[in-house]
Amino acid sequence: MQFFNKIPSFQIMAKQKIAFAISLALIILGISSFFANGIRYGIDFNGGTLIQVKFTAPPPLAEIRSLLNNKLGYLVEIITFGSAEDNEILITLPQEALSTLGQDLQTRLKGLLSSRFDHFSEIRRVESVGPKVGEELRMKALEAGLFTLVGILIYISVRFRFNYAFGAVAALFHDVLITMGVFVLLGKEFNLTTVAALLTIIGYSLNDTIVVFDRIRENVSRLPKTSLLDIVNLSVNETLSRTILTSLTTFFVVAILFFFGGQIIHDFSFAMMIGLLVGTYSSIFVASPIMIFFDRLRS
Repeated sequence: MQFFNKIPSFQIMAKQKIAFAISLALIILGISSFFANGIRYGIDFNGGTLIQVKFTAPPPLAEIRSLLNNKLGYLVEIITFGSAEDNEILITLPQEALSTLGQDLQTRLKGLLSSRFDHFSEIRRVESVGPKVGEELRMKALEAGLFTLVGILIYISVRFRFNYAFGAVAALFHDVLITMGVFVLLGKEFNLTTVAALLTIIGYSLNDTIVVFDRIRENVSRLPKTSLLDIVNLSVNETLSRTILTSLTTFFVVAILFFFGGQIIHDFSFAMMIGLLVGTYSSIFVASPIMIFFDRLRS
């Protein structure tokens, strides 16, 4: 199956400066948002208490939020959980709430909800993460990302050449920075699920980049008298149909998860949607031009 009837002849490498300008603008926007707003860490990284509550009818989120904010004295976050028929919510309380209310938290919460809402059913789950554990999870997440990128740098250096490795890793940094920038800009929560999405994006984007690099290496051997710039442009055009088809089919699946998968995987699927778009873009416009840049430095 082909997206194009024949191999296209787009002058992709001629658009390097425009592509870099777009990427730089997006990265600067994300970094600016980070310094202006900071990262909104979830319970995994910040510590706190997560409570799953079931109702027998659709719960009024605004009323529940107002009640708990007033009675507990803390700002709570409430989201729906599962499908619409489940009538369940997740309540997130800051770390200070557990320290203040202690073991009475679950009893007090049950009393508040049962006295106000007739359709309250039960508290199904209570999970707490301490600040020390949250800090440790942040460090582990950072280490996972860094070790992944170092491993990729070594792998591509062995399989291809060092200039290819720099192009691939730079593209992956590009993808992660822009995806995180979108999360910060929109005020979305950064937690272990987001880390899982970022690592998945790294793997997906790398796969796309490796396909392009493989074709470049084949064409370098096949066309020894052709300039590297022309070979890269030819190789990207030859793999463009595969790149678009793979990205589109994966994007459709992730979009279905985003719209119909429920609140729990909402942020994961959203990060994947952004990462797929950015990863496809970087495989075409970022990885190969940076590889060419480092190849010229070596020459």
